[in-house]
Amino acid sequence: MSSALWSRTSFLTSRAKNPSKVKILGIDPGSIRCGYGVVEILPRGAAYITSGTIAPSQTKPLHERLKYIYEGLIAIIRNYRPDHVVVEKMFFAKSVRAAMSLGYARGIALLAAASEEIELHECSALEVKKSVVGYGRAEKEQVQKMVRLILNLQGDLAPDSADAIALALCYANTIKFNEAVKGKR
Repeated sequence: MSSALWSRTSFLTSRAKNPSKVKILGIDPGSIRCGYGVVEILPRGAAYITSGTIAPSQTKPLHERLKYIYEGLIAIIRNYRPDHVVVEKMFFAKSVRAAMSLGYARGIALLAAASEEIELHECSALEVKKSVVGYGRAEKEQVQKMVRLILNLQGDLAPDSADAIALALCYANTIKFNEAVKGKR
């Protein structure tokens, strides 16, 4: 896979210091490009690990773009070894053709998680926006801004990357909530 077609920035942390940390890979699937983001749950919040976009050539046929996305996701999973994968639930598309393409890309993301035997979760866009912004009808720009604030990131994030990170943060909140409920029993 050509590194020129997909980008990432990394701020790696050592799992050897605290093996109880949990890594979450968020995937925002698309047929033209696929956003991804990895965060790690820490005792006092979440830490940014990496994010980027897998962008196959738009001139390639759909099956080759999907293969490229699959190979990119497998490389990310094998490199960062997440404990959980979170994919956005599909709820609508502008056309039947767009829905089909998005469905294929979602299937590739699901297949990548299953083939690497990683626990898979799904969150709706409404759940993500409520979790990250506090408002289920938040705009994309609000989600991007909150992701940067929550993780103390400088600079811009690509929209697909920000959405993928938001998915991971949403699921991180779910894990923390479940742990808090368990602790009160």
